Amino acid sequence: MSGPDRTSVAAIADAVNRQQTSAVDIAEETLARIADYDAVQPQIWISKASPSQLKEAARKVDARIAAGEKLALAGVPFAVKDNIDVAGFETTAACPEFAYNPERSSGVVEQLEAAGAICVGKTNLDQFATGLVGTRSPYGIPRNAYNRAYVSGGSSSGSAISVAAGLVPFALGTDTAGSGRVPAAFNHLIGFKPTKGRWSTRGLVPACRSIDCITVFADTISDARLVDDVAAGFDPADPWSKPLAQRAVTPKRIGVPRKDQRVWFGDVQAEYLYDRAIDRLAQSAEIVEFDIDPLLEAARLLYGGPWVAERTAAIEYLLTNNPDAIDPTVREVVAGGQDMTAVSLWNGIYRLAELKRNADAMWDGVDMLAFPTTPTTYRVRELQAAPVALNSNLGFYTNFVNLLDMAAIAIPAGTRDNGTGFGITLIGPADTDHGLMHAAEAYLDVAELPAPPPLDLEGKMERVKLAVVGAHLKDMPLHWQLTSRDAEFVGAFHTAPNYRLYAMADSTPPKPALAWSEDGAAIPVEIYELDAAAFGSFVAEVPAPLAIGTVVLEDGSSVKGFVSEPRALDGAKDITHLGGWRAFIENG
Repeated sequence: MSGPDRTSVAAIADAVNRQQTSAVDIAEETLARIADYDAVQPQIWISKASPSQLKEAARKVDARIAAGEKLALAGVPFAVKDNIDVAGFETTAACPEFAYNPERSSGVVEQLEAAGAICVGKTNLDQFATGLVGTRSPYGIPRNAYNRAYVSGGSSSGSAISVAAGLVPFALGTDTAGSGRVPAAFNHLIGFKPTKGRWSTRGLVPACRSIDCITVFADTISDARLVDDVAAGFDPADPWSKPLAQRAVTPKRIGVPRKDQRVWFGDVQAEYLYDRAIDRLAQSAEIVEFDIDPLLEAARLLYGGPWVAERTAAIEYLLTNNPDAIDPTVREVVAGGQDMTAVSLWNGIYRLAELKRNADAMWDGVDMLAFPTTPTTYRVRELQAAPVALNSNLGFYTNFVNLLDMAAIAIPAGTRDNGTGFGITLIGPADTDHGLMHAAEAYLDVAELPAPPPLDLEGKMERVKLAVVGAHLKDMPLHWQLTSRDAEFVGAFHTAPNYRLYAMADSTPPKPALAWSEDGAAIPVEIYELDAAAFGSFVAEVPAPLAIGTVVLEDGSSVKGFVSEPRALDGAKDITHLGGWRAFIENG
C-alpha cells in the first residue's frame, strides 16, 4: 500500500488516524526532506527541532491514537514563523538581541498541537515582520523556491518556502500589510488571511497589534480550511479576539480595479495573467470595475500615516536602547513613528473611519473583490539596491485589507517565464472566510493552471523568449546569430492582430520592420529562448532603426521581439497582406 501524500494535511492526518502509518514515520521522512533541502536553502530556518525532540513529539501523537483518540491533524508536521511563540523554541522575530524563551505556546499553536500537529521548527522572516520581501534578516535571505534569483516574498518568507519546497504540508505566517499573501503568490501557494480576531494573536510578537493576523500557507484550499477549522475560535486571553461569525458570500458580482488604475510596474506578464484570471472569473460572475482610490488611500495610512507608530511601539525599547541591533531598513521604517503626534494619530483614525464606511458601502455593489496579489516581483539584488521603494510596490494591492477589516485568500493564477508565481487575492468583508474559500475553489476548478515548475535546486539560469519575424527565421541569412548563442526553438506563433509588416528600403540582407497598428493583422513569428547573457549580447548587435521591444502574441501574452523606429518605415514596402516574411522572400 502506498503511503499518504506527504504534501497533504488531510492525507497525513487520515493515514495516521487509521494507523496506516505512524507519526514517527512521518517525522522521520520530514527530517530527511529538511536535511536534503538544507543543502539548497538552510536560511529558511532560524531554529529547528532536534531529531529526538521531533520523534518524541510524534511518539506522543501515536500514543494518543493508540488510546482511541481521533485527531484532526494527527502527526501533521508544520512550521511556524519566528514571531509566533512555540514552547521549547526561542522566539527571535529575526533579531538575536530581541530573543526570548516563551513560557507557553501561542494560542494558535496550542490549538494545532492539541489536534495532533507537530512543530518542526521556526522559520525566517523580515525582521519584526516589517517587509514584504524576505531580504531583511540577519539569518540570511530565503529565496523564491522556483527561481532563487528572485525574492521569496515576506515577511513570512521561510514559512512559505518550507511549504513550497515540500518540507511541511502547512506553515504559519502572519499578515499586517500582506505578509501572508505576497509569499503565497510568488511561490504558487494558498495563503489564507483570516478575518481579524478569528484566530488568536496571543503569543504573537506584534507588528501593528490592532490589525495583525496569523495566517496559513498550504498547497490546497481544503488543507487551509482544515487548519482553519482547528485554529479559529474565541480566545478570552487575547484582547483582539472575537466570537466566530459567518457571513455568506455569493460571488455573482466581482469587483476589480478600473483598467486605468491597474498598476504593474512594467510587468507585462503579470498584466496578462491577471486579465486571464478575470476572464475565468467572468464565466460565472459579472465583473464590476470600480474606483479603488479610497482603498489605496487607506493603504497609504499603513506606512505613510500614524499606524507606523504601532510598529514603533512594539519595539520601542530596542529602538531607543540598542538601535544598531535592528536591520537598517527596518529601523528606517519603524523610527518614523517616533515623530508621530497624538493629533496625527487621531486624525488618521478619523480618516480611516470615513474610508471604512466607504468600503462597507462598496459591498452593496459587489460581493467579492479579485485583485492581483502583487503587481510584480523582483530579484533579490534589485531589492537590496532599492529596499523601501520596491517593497512598497509589492504592497500596492494588499496594504488596505487589514486596516479595513476584510478577509482574504491568495491563490495561484499563473507562472511567469522565470518560474515565479503570479496570484490573485479574493477579498471579502469580515467573516466571509468560508465563502472566500468556496469561491477560490470554484475559480481553481476552471482556471486550467499548469502545475508549478520544478524547484530551483541549483540556481536557475535566467532565460528570455525572443520573437523573430524576418532574417533571423530558420534558414534565413541571420539565423546563425541565434544558433551561435545556443538559442532553443520554442515554436511558431502569430502576433496579436495589431501589427503591420514592412520590407525596409535599402537593407542588405533584406530586413523587415514590424510596427503596431490598430488596423493590422496577425503576423507569423518564430520564438526562441536564450539565456540572459546571450540575449544581452544579441540585443547589442541589433542595428538601428531596428530595436528589441515587447511584442504581444495572439493569446495576449508578451515576449521580447523585433520592433522598429518610425524612420524604419521611410520608403518601406507594406507586405502585411502577404502573410509573413517567408512569403515575401518566396515571392521576390
